[in-house]
Amino acid sequence: MPIQVLSDQLASQIAAGEVVERPSSVVKELIENAIDAGAKTINVDIRNGGRNLIQVADDGDGIPADELEVAFMRHATSKLRTAEDLNTIYTLGFRGEALAAIAAVSQLTAVTRAKGETAGTRLVLEGGHKSGRETVGAPQGTVIAVENLFYNLPARLKFLKSVTTERRLIDEYVTRYALAYPEIRFRLTHDNRLTFQSNGSGQLMDVLVSVYGPDTARDLLEIREEEEETAGEPEEKQSPTKAINVSGYAGPPRHNWANRNHITLFVNGRWIKDNRLTYAVIQAYHTLLPTGRYPLAVVFLEMPAEQVDVNVHPTKAEVRFRQSNAAFSAVQRAVRQTIIADSPVRQGGHFASFQPSGWAGTTARHDSDSWDDSGWESQSAFDLDWSSGSEGDSPITGSSPAAAGTNETMAGGGRIPIMRVVGQVGAAYIITEGPDGLYLIDQHAAHERILYEQFMAAWQENGRNEGIASQGLVTGAVVQLTPPQAALLDEHLALLSQIGFQVEPFGPNTYMVRSLPAVVARLDPARALMDVIEDLERGDEPLQSKIEARIILRVCKSAAVKAGQTLSRQEMEAMIHQLENCHNPHTCPHGRPTLIHLSVAQLAREFGRT
Repeated sequence: MPIQVLSDQLASQIAAGEVVERPSSVVKELIENAIDAGAKTINVDIRNGGRNLIQVADDGDGIPADELEVAFMRHATSKLRTAEDLNTIYTLGFRGEALAAIAAVSQLTAVTRAKGETAGTRLVLEGGHKSGRETVGAPQGTVIAVENLFYNLPARLKFLKSVTTERRLIDEYVTRYALAYPEIRFRLTHDNRLTFQSNGSGQLMDVLVSVYGPDTARDLLEIREEEEETAGEPEEKQSPTKAINVSGYAGPPRHNWANRNHITLFVNGRWIKDNRLTYAVIQAYHTLLPTGRYPLAVVFLEMPAEQVDVNVHPTKAEVRFRQSNAAFSAVQRAVRQTIIADSPVRQGGHFASFQPSGWAGTTARHDSDSWDDSGWESQSAFDLDWSSGSEGDSPITGSSPAAAGTNETMAGGGRIPIMRVVGQVGAAYIITEGPDGLYLIDQHAAHERILYEQFMAAWQENGRNEGIASQGLVTGAVVQLTPPQAALLDEHLALLSQIGFQVEPFGPNTYMVRSLPAVVARLDPARALMDVIEDLERGDEPLQSKIEARIILRVCKSAAVKAGQTLSRQEMEAMIHQLENCHNPHTCPHGRPTLIHLSVAQLAREFGRT
């Protein structure tokens, strides 16, 4: 084909693909424009996950009537004049692409009245083309309504995620900017339901309460940098980190999560994605968190605008630092100082490894299964009361899914042989004797396998149609979630009900747990629900297509006996009896071995008898 210049319409639609990826991109750009316009109140109204309507209303300076059409032209901006201005950008927007890109792929209506004007102006655009303009009565500020996003790009529309996923991404953007600008009052509604609101008091703690709930917000630690001694040093010899001010809040180690999504970074009021700075926050918690767990932190960096390049990506979510090592060091040091300053001195008793027989305390073993407020493993609240007589005597209702008894004596495949309990070592491993030697059994992994097979058997038998049996709570447990977590929970409420959880709304982003699955009824209800939500947040797990199995796996891990819990002989015999009846007793549901076999022949070799 001959080389030709693309039409303005096609060029705008192509450019829109860089700026407007999904409904949350529209929300982000419109909120940034409202903030730059000096708004004190920003209302966001969403319909059908942003497919049908995205409306952002603010009380900012507004757009002058004679500049309204120009505002929707490509590369039209009031924030830049010369190339040198790119070196000192303090506004959130500056590229002049967002409004044109949004208008090119939607049916857009803008109503605005600038400061000093006596009437407002209403402009209607369809696919970037003006279809109407009129003078209307309107308060000062701007209201932009984006309808039928991607109506003229059906291929892009098909690639949008579910309504709940798009809603969750919008929630994340709104809450981030509410954190960055606590002096602005944000209000977010989905399908006429209020899901988030901040009061605009200017106090970051008020926004943290709205986002994370009062219990979590109360425990957050304010980040305060210790001043370095630089008096008398020439300016050129002072540390480059002195030009970087780090503030915000960090969670204590006991508040940890299954992913990095709760680490939020801002540079000069702009939310950014930066793997290096995220790693700096994680490194600040080095040795303080269990493996695979991540902290909660809201970190603000303030630095001269010339030290950071925000003109890196059309979405402006990625930046470059002139001195990236200085930014990394400043964040890591500030967060680490905050965490260490708050850490209590651990008592010597926490480090005792083993105690004489009959001790009913805990071990100081580092394990991610169960952690108390100090960060060390504690005795599980799941108090065993098993008897060795039969499965029905277990407090875990329901029988083992496997047939009772087996004559197999080989541990290499299939069932394990019948074993006799000898004792427990390290409050973590059960020693048993079998027909062909000695067995060491990991009590946590073994109990996980038992619960998993019981749960899956109940699910396969009744769960898909009637739901798994649940046990009601005498008093419900209240759980407050962030708006994205609440959206995720709403999406899976029906499935949780089938699994045995009865959860009902109890206010904005707040839920009441009324019942738990009967097989794990002794779990802490709030902790059980949070564990499930954290697992659901990992949307890229291999078992995404079998979400019910993932939930069951997480619940069983939380409910299983922990390493460090002393068991009576009766409890150990009951556990071994149930493990013998499992279909796959050799590994826990995560693939870790449940037992180690030392044969008689191997023992003889070790003692030099052969």
